[in-house]
Amino acid sequence: MRIVIAPQALKGSLTAPEAARAIAHGFERALPTAELDLVPIADGGEGTVEALVSATGGQILHERVTGPLGEPVEATFGLLGDGQTAVIEMAACAGLPLVPPERRDPRLTTTYGVGELIRAALDRGCRHLIIGIGGSATNDGGAGMAQALGVRLLDAEGQDLPYGGAALARLARIVSDGLDPRLRECQIEVACDVTNPLCGSQGASAVYGPQKGATREMVAQLDAALDHYARIIRRDLGRDVRDIPGAGAAGGLGAGLLAFLQATLRPGASLVLEAVALAERLQGASLLVTAEGQIDRQTAYGKSVGAVAALAQRCGVPVLALAGSLGEEYQVVYSLGVEAVMPLLPAPLSLNEAMTQAASLLADASERAARLLLLGQRLPPP
Repeated sequence: MRIVIAPQALKGSLTAPEAARAIAHGFERALPTAELDLVPIADGGEGTVEALVSATGGQILHERVTGPLGEPVEATFGLLGDGQTAVIEMAACAGLPLVPPERRDPRLTTTYGVGELIRAALDRGCRHLIIGIGGSATNDGGAGMAQALGVRLLDAEGQDLPYGGAALARLARIVSDGLDPRLRECQIEVACDVTNPLCGSQGASAVYGPQKGATREMVAQLDAALDHYARIIRRDLGRDVRDIPGAGAAGGLGAGLLAFLQATLRPGASLVLEAVALAERLQGASLLVTAEGQIDRQTAYGKSVGAVAALAQRCGVPVLALAGSLGEEYQVVYSLGVEAVMPLLPAPLSLNEAMTQAASLLADASERAARLLLLGQRLPPP
């Protein structure tokens, strides 16, 4: 029996690789001869680098780059097992946790470090880049990223713009001749699960600016600056990114990736499943086991468990889903291809107790599920 184990992280308690190992321990206790293939997954957000590196036998690389406040930070990115694919989480160098609450001002924060991580990946020979763009502290439309890769953003006096989204209001001309030529050889895919446009009432500034420290006045200022930026991009680069769904992701970084790098925006879960070649790894499998912190009605909408189950169903492989808790309308996953759901908790526990004991709870739930499988094999056909 070959079992593919493909959990996502149980946030706050276990990373995806840790969850995969815990599930494997449980199955080994009940099915010691089973062949277990551990494939940690993610949805393109936090934890994507670690999951993909673990699933493909890659490595984590460290790089000192420019942080969101313009100060140096130590960031990481992943080199996958093929040696050609880099995985970057923009939050590693431009994420909100890198900015103390008292210093949060999206008029000033920059994505320059994202461009530096991209350049580091190019230096490593990578020509396939996967970029996760959740959790940003920025609202600069990817301008800093573009500058780090050789683009010049000039004001009316021909001076380079400083960091930050507010400065885009002074943008007069884009000079892209210096853009790193290696980018023309690249396939760049962006894990993006939001559909916000760059500007307007549903745009980057209005929807996400306040959580980054923007007041109502700042939101109006930043939205006007991004609108101006989009017009200059259309004039100088011939690309209209203002109203593309997802352009407003990560403070407009989605728009910058589209405009300067010709990136493709894709749902994060499906992008990750392709990167770990899950469809190929399901060939000949008897069972797929997945897990997440809570299974509920939202699981069907782009979350990893829903995407994994849908893929397994297409491959004809039954799915068992483990969950820290079962939320409202969790039964929706049955329509996706999940055959059974196993909650982790054997007795009432506080949230803190459950998170502290997550590894052992997950292993025990996996063993219970495996023993039910053995029982099912002994039952006569209906």
